[in-house]
Amino acid sequence: MKLSDKIEVIKGIGPSKVKLFESVGVRTVDDLLNYLPRTYDDRSSVKTISEIVEGEEVSLKAELAGGIVTNRIRGGLFYSRGKIFDDSGTLDVVWFNNPYAGNMYKLGEEYAFFGKVRRDKSGKLQFQNPVAERISGDSKFTGRIVPIYPLTAKLTQRAVQDAVFKCLEGLREPIPEVLPSELLERYSLLDSETAIRSMHLPADFELFERARKRLVFEELLLLQLGLHRLRGEREVEKCEPFEPAVVGESVREFSESLPYKLTFAQSRVIDEICGNLCCDSPMTRLVQGDVGSGKTVVAAVAMYAAVRSGFQACMMVPTDILAEQHFSNLSKMFAPFGIEVVYLSGKMRVAERRAAQEKLRTNPAVIAVGTHALISDDVEFAKLGLVITDEQHRFGVKQRTSLAAKAVSVNMLVMSATPIPRTLALVIYGDMDVSVIDELPPGRTPIETYSVDESKRERIYNFIKKNIDEGRQAYVVCPLIEEADEDSVVADLKSAVEYVGLLKHTVLRDCSIAAMHSKLKAAEKTEIMQAFVAGEIDILVSTTVIEVGVDVPNANLMVIENAERFGLSQLHQLRGRVGRGTAKSYCVMFCAPNAEIAQERMKVMCDTNDGFVIAQEDLRLRGPGDFFGTRQHGVPEMRIANLFSDMDVLKEAQVAVAEILDEDSALELAKHRGIRAKIQRMFERIEMS
Repeated sequence: MKLSDKIEVIKGIGPSKVKLFESVGVRTVDDLLNYLPRTYDDRSSVKTISEIVEGEEVSLKAELAGGIVTNRIRGGLFYSRGKIFDDSGTLDVVWFNNPYAGNMYKLGEEYAFFGKVRRDKSGKLQFQNPVAERISGDSKFTGRIVPIYPLTAKLTQRAVQDAVFKCLEGLREPIPEVLPSELLERYSLLDSETAIRSMHLPADFELFERARKRLVFEELLLLQLGLHRLRGEREVEKCEPFEPAVVGESVREFSESLPYKLTFAQSRVIDEICGNLCCDSPMTRLVQGDVGSGKTVVAAVAMYAAVRSGFQACMMVPTDILAEQHFSNLSKMFAPFGIEVVYLSGKMRVAERRAAQEKLRTNPAVIAVGTHALISDDVEFAKLGLVITDEQHRFGVKQRTSLAAKAVSVNMLVMSATPIPRTLALVIYGDMDVSVIDELPPGRTPIETYSVDESKRERIYNFIKKNIDEGRQAYVVCPLIEEADEDSVVADLKSAVEYVGLLKHTVLRDCSIAAMHSKLKAAEKTEIMQAFVAGEIDILVSTTVIEVGVDVPNANLMVIENAERFGLSQLHQLRGRVGRGTAKSYCVMFCAPNAEIAQERMKVMCDTNDGFVIAQEDLRLRGPGDFFGTRQHGVPEMRIANLFSDMDVLKEAQVAVAEILDEDSALELAKHRGIRAKIQRMFERIEMS
């Protein structure tokens, strides 16, 4: 078996499993080896039943004591119960929603069970949803540290584990080393072969930590070298600079036309943008600001400066309804100056679309607002000088560069409402300048936030009813389950569609309620959202599709079900849907009481409305993960590094990057060719995605 082989060469992987692996980006043996575990089960220490303690995860060697009884319960789900025993005693075992539990175990066979021990309602200890392996000479999971991999629908943990084990056993060539030997020696790093094997099958946690450090170091080193290359490519590009005097006068005129005074943070960011616009190198700047910090006004000032300087400006946003809102707001802003705002959307009538395209092609003094329709091949601009993308994590780099390609060396401004700690932003956006609007306009009332359990449900429904009777509206958010662990109790999670039916049997039965979720067509989502904006719907029950949405000033209450399923930054984005009007606003989060880290997250949400504080805590509690959508930014996704806990490794990697660039900035030396080739592959994959 070779690294370049397709995963079909691994025994047991047929056409159906190939598709499942492809859905997580695994197509070759090399891809599989780089598909790293997300956590580990420590099954190296085996206890007896008499030694177990409530709340711990434990490994037991035991046999089945009698048969397993399976019953169908509410919602068509299954509940299975049995007993296991060893020389020290017996223990109840239960499986939720596993109708095949009774067929998986045989009397007289010894199994290694692993899972969490809890107490049932009567106070007896029981094993809940344990995983098990029959003990034999070729046992893979017994008495060792077991890798747990990220999954997708229908791709099981056992399928990934088996594939990886077979791959490691059958590989007939070495895993190539990309780092020079002097780097390995200077920073006490494992070689690539040992590190990869030890990440999948660590002999102990000390070796795992060394393997992880090696891969984190490599990831951060390659990322920073790759971003340095991108920045270097952009700095050699040239564009027509804006005239400083015209830009300065534009900022003054537009600012004075506003019915309020810009905050100091807004003014500072505008100065940073204008400094870029007056240079002969095209701007590539990220502006990040919390919900309500005034990013749209900052973008409008830049657009006005562009038009006054003889250029067109355009803004691309992810949805029709958000584009319509920006079009309406910007039209009002620019009306006093006689500047036309052109709207372009894929759902426009043919005649309207052609008229809009004609204006963009012939009028050099317009502003365009639209969706992905702006990057269509048949859209031409007379003189595009500034491109703005809103809610940047919703666009791939390919979409943004397609828009920028409508002109030669155009200035690019990217707006994001996802606050990211500056340390993280400087690494992730190493190819961009970063501006932060870290101040909210005066007069904004913080959203009162509460974390509650099931005992408060009736009270919360009454509170929703009270607000609706006063003429207000409410959101209810349910988690969208794209991936479920094999032992998750899906019955406890609220689905948007079923939840509407549930609400119809409460005090809210007479309210107008609608459900919105990802499986609806775009036109259906738009229709529902427009009805909510118009006040025709009292309660909008939704998955996280409303995370990026329009202003509904009359909606002053957000209820989030199963809040433990969300990261802090996502909860903050959801909460930002309310608090946009004059009425006092509230966010209520239902959270499982036995989730310790979740409770810590809920406390952070209740204690602060500051998105940057929340993002920092999100990093501390769960790592960067995908809370800012790294891959969507056109930057390779960090598979393993955590820029909160790995700060020491980041500093070492930064020193190594500086040394490499001082010696060989083009990475042309023989010892750096492996690094150069891997960087090219990393960024090519992103450009193709």
